Formats: sequence, structure tokens, C-alpha cells
Amino acid sequence: MQKIRKGDKVVVLTGKDKGRSGDVTKVMPKDGKALVAGINMVKRHTRQSQTSEGGIISKEAPIQLSNLSIIDPKDGKPTRVGFRMEGDKKVRFAKRSGDLIDG
Repeated sequence: MQKIRKGDKVVVLTGKDKGRSGDVTKVMPKDGKALVAGINMVKRHTRQSQTSEGGIISKEAPIQLSNLSIIDPKDGKPTRVGFRMEGDKKVRFAKRSGDLIDG
């Protein structure tokens, strides 16, 4: 089970987008990276093709998972993620407040 999953609200801890937050759109566990909507935007120069127009396109670049932290559902600050058993189900919880993380 992964600590950061698609759909989680995360905040960037380091880099040019430090302090900004967004939703995770894709997680790449083999690379240890994630795509966050509207964060770490880069410009790509693309050639014109039959399906798409050429030019300079802005898109999200992957961010290392170690540079992201989940936002605590209670107070909106960065938190670490823990796991515990609720009955026969393994769930994620915020170590800062103890609340369950929706996902």
C-alpha cells in the first residue's frame, strides 16, 4: 500500500513550487514520482502533427515523492502518513491529528 495515491491533496516541501498544493493526478511508484495538477509546470516545444498543433505547450513534470507531503484533513498542514488496521482493513491515517485519510 502506498502512502501517496491518486486523488490525494498534497503540498510541495522543496523546490521552486515550495508551499503550493494540489491534487495528485498520477503516481509512478517504480520511478518514485508523482504528477500534481498545476504544480512543476514546464514548457515543451512540440512539432506540428496531423492530430495536434505545434508550438510551446505547458505541462506538468513529475515530482519526487519525497518532496511531497499529504495535507492533514483536520488543519490543512503537511503530515506524515501511518497505517493501522481497522477491523480486517488496512487504512491510512494522518500522524499529526490521527484522522483517517480519504482515498
